[in-house]
Amino acid sequence: MFVTSHSHVTDPVLAGRLWDLYEAGYSPVAAESPSHEMLFRDEFDDALREPSNRIWVLWDDETPVAMGLIATDIAHTRYLSRGFFDGRFPEHSRRGAVHYVMLMVVHPEYTARGAVIRIGREVLQREAADGALLVFDAPELHQSGATGGFAEMMDRAAKAFVGRAPVMHLGASYYFAIDLAAIGQAEAPPAERIPVNQHR
Repeated sequence: MFVTSHSHVTDPVLAGRLWDLYEAGYSPVAAESPSHEMLFRDEFDDALREPSNRIWVLWDDETPVAMGLIATDIAHTRYLSRGFFDGRFPEHSRRGAVHYVMLMVVHPEYTARGAVIRIGREVLQREAADGALLVFDAPELHQSGATGGFAEMMDRAAKAFVGRAPVMHLGASYYFAIDLAAIGQAEAPPAERIPVNQHR
């Protein structure tokens, strides 16, 4: 197996093969998460074409089996708040060193073969050379709380490949639903009574 690096991918054949890999790797997550974890095909192609994005592909002979895509300019993504990082990490922001792991995907047949380690090493070494603040997120399927899970795997990988660096929890999102079709099916709690002279 070997790793190649790319940017500004416009070859439709390569883009199609990478999309097939992406679909195969993300489909299990898509079925388990309430959020739409997958990019749409046009978003995926746009991300491949974006010159500021870095793409790594792990190949088994002529077959792509894993890939990582890092956005080096968060202004070209819709996922991170520039204002948040300008305020919390101004030095990184000034240097243009807030980078985002847009995707890291491994074909299901290669998850047990160390594919994520092989590609993770390449990504982390390049990002460490830039002194980047490497931002990543993970669905609950891979990260059930602020510790453990994917964050712990990234912590271990960083220590192994580039040295000790702090992993910081930045925030979380929760998904809720109100089932309006169930109105009247369950007893509603009594309304709270507020005395006339009490203000909220």
